[in-house]
Amino acid sequence: MNKFGFGFLIAVILFAGFWIFYQGKQEREELRASSELIQKQVNQVGKLIVTEGYYSKVFTFKNSQSLFLNLFSSDKKALVVVNTKATVEYDLRQLEVEINEAERTLILKKIPEPVLNIYPEIEYYDVTQDYFNAFDEKDYNKIKNSVTTQIRAQIEQSDLMKNSRERLMVELTNLFVLTKSMEWTLMYEGEIIENQEQLQLIRR
Repeated sequence: MNKFGFGFLIAVILFAGFWIFYQGKQEREELRASSELIQKQVNQVGKLIVTEGYYSKVFTFKNSQSLFLNLFSSDKKALVVVNTKATVEYDLRQLEVEINEAERTLILKKIPEPVLNIYPEIEYYDVTQDYFNAFDEKDYNKIKNSVTTQIRAQIEQSDLMKNSRERLMVELTNLFVLTKSMEWTLMYEGEIIENQEQLQLIRR
């Protein structure tokens, strides 16, 4: 082999080595950029989603107390009007994710549960009470606990919870679309999320 042929061979080897190094570096940079973009999106999702609702309800409270060996009774009653603000929150700062760069996979490890908060404002009307059976702090606390329990049960069956879930799905869908567009995989509880319909089943 003459010097020209030897030199040409060396040049080809160097070029091939440089090309392989360059391609590998590009792939690593692209993977790193993808990971950073996904992490940024996850951080943006990590915000508080709040759905608000307002409810009004009227209750009647009545209590009768027997006195003097059941010869007399002492009554107290009131009309209770409750105006309630309710919020349903998903604190997505508690969303736990894992990024597997090697397999280009975003893993949802934990989705936070909804938190229902109730803020009742109670007003009393037509209050009737006797000297021996007057309203006291114990009665007011009992009324507040009772109406709060009833309203909570009502709200848990209302569209407010459903609407908050839809807000959650919007955020998770953003992650699904992002991973799909970057040819990554979204996974939850060991299963690959392949379409938005499958994603909708997560919180049901």
